[in-house]
Amino acid sequence: MKFIHITDTHLVAPGAQLHGLDPAERFTRCVDDIRRHHGDAECCVITGDLADRGEDSAYRLLAEQISRLDMECHLIIGNHDHRENYRRCFAQAKVDDHGFVQYTVQTPAGVFIIIDTVEYDTHGGIYCEQRREWLQATLAKHQHEPVYLFMHHPPFDLNFPCIDVIGLAEQQAFAEILRPYTNIRHLFFGHAHRPISGNWLGISFSSLRGTNHQVDLNFNSDKIHHNSEPPEYSIVFLEEDRVIVHTHAYPLDASD
Repeated sequence: MKFIHITDTHLVAPGAQLHGLDPAERFTRCVDDIRRHHGDAECCVITGDLADRGEDSAYRLLAEQISRLDMECHLIIGNHDHRENYRRCFAQAKVDDHGFVQYTVQTPAGVFIIIDTVEYDTHGGIYCEQRREWLQATLAKHQHEPVYLFMHHPPFDLNFPCIDVIGLAEQQAFAEILRPYTNIRHLFFGHAHRPISGNWLGISFSSLRGTNHQVDLNFNSDKIHHNSEPPEYSIVFLEEDRVIVHTHAYPLDASD
């Protein structure tokens, strides 16, 4: 199975700029490139910070662009998003019994579990008891199938101070939920605006740059500094015996 992973689009009102860049233009070029080269993908997943300020106009822009993709697009909210605005603009958005943007997607390769770590008034991630109970029940239900996890905040420290200070708060509690399961094949997340991969609790993971601005790779400061490194998306292949992630810095010239 082939699918597309995008993260941190940070869309703003059409025509506006963010950190000296045009998020709408850069995301449009992303969609153009996917349409041109990867229209055969099964689906696309965007792991949060869909809108930089959570405003309706940005979500409408997002809806307009993903409608150009000939594949289903599964959305995750991040710390810059506004849950109520998102749900109003995406009326068909799936949520759990408590209104969190958590749901599962059945795919030919297994079950995608979409996780909501957003808490208002903080850029860090929160995974409260209600959400943890949902995840426990969902993992138990799908314990005999391959499972892939998708979330915005990484659930562990990255040895990257400026992101670790706004990472997930309940790291140990989250880890304990996953620890009994050997069928979790990969974890995809955003938030860091960096290409990162590795292994945690025996689970492989990957992240990537956003489609607008990136974060300086500085291991000596807990302050975020943005830069204009090339935007990316990933092309992921899920096979019975492997997970392959190709991270692609797509061209920004519309003629390419």
